[in-house]
Amino acid sequence: MEALILETSLYTVKAILILDNDGDRLFAKYYDDTYPSVKEQKAFEKNIFNKTHRTDSEIALLEGLTVVYKSSIDLYFYVIGSSYENEEKCRKASTAGEHGGAVLGCG
Repeated sequence: MEALILETSLYTVKAILILDNDGDRLFAKYYDDTYPSVKEQKAFEKNIFNKTHRTDSEIALLEGLTVVYKSSIDLYFYVIGSSYENEEKCRKASTAGEHGGAVLGCG
């Protein structure tokens, strides 16, 4: 049995999203071509919002991706990583984004 060897990369975050309480995009930054078109990106965003906005957990595995999310009043912060990504790294990025939103007056 061969061991799974992942290529080392600084790009461990695939996307960062901020959605409003209706699941509409306020901010989105994709760091790879997993969802190359805006249409695919918005469909993905609606899908993760619909699966996560009513749950209390902070981590989900959707469409083969690790999704770490937090909500703050009427904003939803998402950090998307590969399915092999360490959830704690994504959680730290999510927390940093949430605090950044508060500084900018978004949260």
